[in-house]
Amino acid sequence: MSSYEPSRAEREIERLLGIYPRGFDLSLDRIRRLLEDLGRPQDRMPPVIHVAGTNGKGSSTAFSRALLEAAGLSVHVHTSPHLVRWHERYRLGVKGGAGRLVDDERLLDAVLRAEKANNGQPITVFELLTAVIFILFSETPADAAIIEVGLGGMYDATNLIEQPAVSLIMPVALDHQGWLGNTIEEIAAAKAGIIKRRCPVVIGRQDHDEALDALVRASERAGSQPQVYGQDYLAYEENGRLVYQDNDGLMDLPLPALHGRHQFANAAAAIRAVKSAGFSLSEDVVAAAMRQVQWPARLQRLKNGALLAFAPEGAEVWLDGGHNPHGGRAVAEAMVAFEERDPRPLYLVTGMINTKDPKGYFEAFRGLARHVHTVPIRNSDAGIDPAALANDALEVGLDATPMTSAVEALAEIREMASDEPPPRILIGGSLYFAGNILEENGTLPE
Repeated sequence: MSSYEPSRAEREIERLLGIYPRGFDLSLDRIRRLLEDLGRPQDRMPPVIHVAGTNGKGSSTAFSRALLEAAGLSVHVHTSPHLVRWHERYRLGVKGGAGRLVDDERLLDAVLRAEKANNGQPITVFELLTAVIFILFSETPADAAIIEVGLGGMYDATNLIEQPAVSLIMPVALDHQGWLGNTIEEIAAAKAGIIKRRCPVVIGRQDHDEALDALVRASERAGSQPQVYGQDYLAYEENGRLVYQDNDGLMDLPLPALHGRHQFANAAAAIRAVKSAGFSLSEDVVAAAMRQVQWPARLQRLKNGALLAFAPEGAEVWLDGGHNPHGGRAVAEAMVAFEERDPRPLYLVTGMINTKDPKGYFEAFRGLARHVHTVPIRNSDAGIDPAALANDALEVGLDATPMTSAVEALAEIREMASDEPPPRILIGGSLYFAGNILEENGTLPE
């Protein structure tokens, strides 16, 4: 359905994917050597907000960007993974306005320079593309940079930033156990690797005491007094408003434009991190940021696009890239809140990759979803077969049917819901799948 054609920079990245390893090799030796050969661009960047965690990294990054831009500052942003285009990983700041995704010419130039400097030595594609972050962000003036960790923290390729303005660590949960450890405590210790000596640390809301304990211990070993959610700052809803509180006082704010109660804590962590990084935020600036924040595929309402023609007339269609049990619970809680406001039957259209926990994700929707339609993920060798994914949903007590595409799933829901009020449809289960949907729908992130 999509007519999107890869650009020159994307074709070059695809060429590199055929030459260098695609996966992760958790060591800093190769990226450190490459950055030395590039002249240490990581030392010439604006103040960095470095973000790690299992869940909420993208949302807290989006809030941080919105806060800084609402204050009239320019901010570079790195996020991972991208949804449709590689360019989404690199947003360059614009003074006095919203940043823009890197243009193709600049991305191509940076990719070619990174590969040339590497000179054929062993490296992963992820490390080459991390070098691109530092090239782009060091050569374009800005007031701040927000850099999201790719995997873990301690040995992530972004972790060559020696003096971040603040290290922000969002909720830690079981994920990537093959790389980071088999327990919450081990995974938290890996993510705490972005904490640097005597640099500010902000810890987002943690659902596991052992994660919080590990993060606080790591902060104290580094000589930093961490700002901890629920102790040093917090946010809550009151009378349809968001109240943020820290040692500086209270802020009475509009509810965030990002849907779901889980976003309250994400917003709070971003506010505390931006302030801890040394930026001044007035209540008016924070209020503007709450209204303006955007983050594709995080409870994103699809209001137009090619796919909606196949959905039932009047259906409410949501897209969310949450993919693990924690993410499933967060979006399920949002669906409950939507149901209380506007009752509708809920249908899921789900695609997932094989590094996730499908049963844990589906468990959150037991007794809530009317039916699950499972769909393959395009352009991924890691996608779970729809029949196997449907069986996972069945095993936790949900009705489920495998489908060949999102179009077929939406058409099937149209038939099933023909005698019901217009349904609510949640499409999600993977950021890769969310990218497929945005591409098919013709609504690419900007």
